[in-house]
Formats: sequence, structure tokens, C-alpha cells
Amino acid sequence: MLLPQTKEREYRFKLALRMGLPIFALLLLFVSYRLITNYENLDPSFYIEVTLLLTLSIYYIFYIIYKSFDIRITEAVSKTFTREYLYKHLKKELDANKDYTLILISIDNLSDINSRYGIKNGDKVLKEVVFWVVKYLKKNDINNFPMGHIKGGDFIIGLKGKMLQYSTILDLMYLKSDEFIVEDIEVKISGAITDKSFSDDLDYLIENLFEKQERNKNQKRLLQNSDEINPQKKELYIVDAIKNRSFFIMSQDVYEDEKVSIKECFVKLNTPDGKIIHQKTYMKVLNKLGLIVDFDLMVLEQIIEKCFSKTDEMIAVSISPSSLRNPSFMFRAKELLNANTDIKNRLIFLLSETLYYSQITKYNSTLKTLRDMGVKIAIDRLGAIHTSFLYLRDLDIDIVRYDSFYTKDIEDEKHKSIIDGFNVMAHKKGLKTWIKMLETKESKDIAKELNIDYMQGNFLAPMKNK
Repeated sequence: MLLPQTKEREYRFKLALRMGLPIFALLLLFVSYRLITNYENLDPSFYIEVTLLLTLSIYYIFYIIYKSFDIRITEAVSKTFTREYLYKHLKKELDANKDYTLILISIDNLSDINSRYGIKNGDKVLKEVVFWVVKYLKKNDINNFPMGHIKGGDFIIGLKGKMLQYSTILDLMYLKSDEFIVEDIEVKISGAITDKSFSDDLDYLIENLFEKQERNKNQKRLLQNSDEINPQKKELYIVDAIKNRSFFIMSQDVYEDEKVSIKECFVKLNTPDGKIIHQKTYMKVLNKLGLIVDFDLMVLEQIIEKCFSKTDEMIAVSISPSSLRNPSFMFRAKELLNANTDIKNRLIFLLSETLYYSQITKYNSTLKTLRDMGVKIAIDRLGAIHTSFLYLRDLDIDIVRYDSFYTKDIEDEKHKSIIDGFNVMAHKKGLKTWIKMLETKESKDIAKELNIDYMQGNFLAPMKNK
């Protein structure tokens, strides 16, 4: 039960007792006085009257306790404090604590969610965001804090101490919220933080939170605009980067039994003016211009030429499945693999696609050729796209990697159970399993408990230049 709910129950019960107990006390005093002063002269009907009065007064007390439930200090939807009670509570907290911090949590696209998905789904998003925030803070040993609904999608949290204690935790929470989804509804979350060093007045502190949030949004927009590349220039830059091999490779270690077993490679393109084009941007253009085969060959050549000589671990790289089904790619890939026999059993192709390729026998034949030459085949994003399940069933592969939607919240019992089911299914087929985005010791321990073969994430090893 959330702190606001506990406080509300206490508040209602105390209010009812304050109303009912005086009446009950007066009745007891009256009865006691009559018993003491007129004990020998009491009529039998007196006992009947007293019994009725006691019964009615007890009934009345319980009645006003029940009716007091109409007095709310928490909201029915979000289960957080109402704005009126939150202000009252925070003013006491500010007076009682030398150092106190306020945090603003905002659902930026709540209006769009209400318009597109309906108010009921908007209410569901409000509730889920609150429980997600509470769960995240509890994992960081922050408990029993007041949280109230200010307006729309805006919530205020009060925490004892200076904001420096919470700034890093809050930044990580905003990063984790980038992929937050409620039943296929994308939720955009932002916020701000301030403390008593700015002001002792609650109204000024809350105004400061919204001002800081707006400044943060403006800075983000400016940064995005400064990094934005004209669409026509973007296409030219990407073509130029492939033609001139203008890119760099980053890698992240993947662990098996506490030892580095795989290095996953990530490719970023360079522009002539020193900017970086990320995968999400260039992949759309590559598919549009029909350059995906050229790109995959470029990456494969570079990795074989430069990466294997620097490490003894396996190297994993994402390859488009359409490239594997392209004769020119396969011809060049065979040449490279035959000319570099020392990389046999050390190269992993990560495959992911949304549309199922129906000529499965032909596809398996291509994969067999690669596997015979020592290339391991991994299906990526298992659990996120329908095709991943079909390929797990139909293709001859070596590894499956779970989608980050499940793994980033592996500590959630539901997600843990789903991953456990995936793991049993994959191991029954004789496949290795791989999990990424492990950000805490707890998530790593759960992955180990589930007997997942390969583990990856910033907690284990950050991404670095190859």
C-alpha cells in the first residue's frame, strides 16, 4: 500500500473518532453518574434504555467512520495525495526538516494519449506511471515518501535531504523511462528537481520545478536542432561514409561464467563536418536507397580485418537477413571467411526482421553454409516481434537474444517468469541464450539464477571504442 493510502486511512479514522467519541464519552459519564447516585432506586427499564443508547451510539460512531470515507486525501485514479492535502503535508515537512527536496515527474504526452486512446487509457497510464516511479525509488532504498497529483500529468514527490543525494538516481530514472510503454502506449516522461537551498516557501519551490523543467526541454530542443541534419544532406553523408569507409566501431563485452566471451560491435557513421550518424538514423536511409548489402559487406570486411587480431573472444555483429539472402553478399562473405580461417567459430551474425521469410528451406540452406564455415547464427529481439518466435521454431540457429523490453525490468516477477519460459524453451532446442541491458547487480543475479548463458549490460561493462 502506498504511503498516501495509509495516511488517508489514518486521517479518516481519526476524524471519525474525533466526531464520535465525545458523544460516546458523554453517554458513559451519564450512565456512570446514574449508577453511582441512584443505584438502589434504579428502575429495570433504565437498563433497557442504557442498552439501547449504547447500541445506538456505537452504531452512530461506526456510521460516521463509514461516512468519513467520503472525505478524500488521495485520488481515486493515481492513488496519490490530492493537491490540497499534498501542499498541507509538504509545508509541515519543509518546516520540520532542515534539508528537503522536491521532484517533479511529468507525463508530457498525456493530452495526446487521452485524445488518441481515450480517457480511460489515460487514467491507466497515470496509475502505471505512479507505480513504476514508486517501484524504481524503492529499488533505490527510498521508501515512505509523499507523492501528489498537481495537475494533468504532473506529480510532485517530497524527499528528506539535499537534492545532490537524488540527482543521479533521478537522471537514471529518466533514461530508463525512454522505452516506458503501457499496453503498447508510448509514454514520455520528464521532470526536474529542487530543494530548500532555493527557497523555504512551497509555492516558490513548485514554480521553480516547472521553470527548470521548461528550461531542460528548451535545451534539449536546441541540442536536437543543432544536431539535426538536412534530409538530403543526410542521404549524401551516408552514401559518402560508405564509399569512403568513414565510420567507427564501438564494442561491449558479453560475459559467460564471469568471463568475457563475446564482444558485440556497433557501427556509427561519420559526417564530413564531424557529426555522428547513429544506427536508428542511417538504417532507414540504407533500406530506402537499397544500400544495406554494401553496408553489411563494408562492416564485415572491416571487422574481419581489424577486430579479430585485437581479441581472442567471439565477435558479434548485426547483419540484415536480406543481405544473407543476397548472392553477391554471400559470395563475398565466403571469400572473406575462406581467407581468414583463424576466425572460424568466432564470428556471430545477429539477425532480426519483422516480416517472416516464407522460403524457409532455402533460408536454412544459406545458414547451413555459414555455420559449416564457423559462423554462429543468433536471432535477436526474441519476445518483441512475432517473427523471432517463428524463426526460433523453423531455423537452424545457435543463439537467441531476448528483447530489452523484458530484460530491462527483469526484477519484475512477470518479466522474470516470461524470460524463464523463453530460457527453458531455447535450452530444450539446444540453443545458447543471451540477455542484454543488465543495469544492476540484482538484475545480473536474476539472470544468473535463470541460467542464462550470455550476459551483457552497463553494470557488467560499458560500451567502448574498438
